[in-house]
Amino acid sequence: MARKDRHVSETPATAWLRARGIEFTEHPYDYVEHGGTAESARQLGVDEHSVVKTLVMQDEKAEPLVVLMHGDRQVSTKNLARAIGAKSVEPCKPDVAARASGYQVGGTSPFGLRKAMPVYVEASVLALPRIHINGGRRGYLVGIEPAVLRDALGAVPVQCAL
Repeated sequence: MARKDRHVSETPATAWLRARGIEFTEHPYDYVEHGGTAESARQLGVDEHSVVKTLVMQDEKAEPLVVLMHGDRQVSTKNLARAIGAKSVEPCKPDVAARASGYQVGGTSPFGLRKAMPVYVEASVLALPRIHINGGRRGYLVGIEPAVLRDALGAVPVQCAL
């Protein structure tokens, strides 16, 4: 069960949100290796569909990009490539993702990225009333309004869920 009493120190993601005056709630949980969004949703008592995973991928030129997807859905790389005008898209290797994002795999947030990258969001995420997304470290989600992804982060809506 998630402990509500833990203080989570500032991360690049929370600093980014605070600098823009974006309200968010903090949701620490006990990180489980390979537990993914199913584990964080279970511990926090929220619907996995509203837990948004941050995936670092790359196009055919090895240029990194970020995809934000419902926790209970997968990305169709074929549909994503078509939607963004790329020949192909594939997941980055963990070390490449960590270098580009500045975050440890399992703790990647779309906010406060080390390297500027295009960000894409599954369009249906924007229709949710509220989302939980990584706050910049393993075992830590933040709750925000989904419009923040489009309005403050500049995420481009796409349809690429399987």
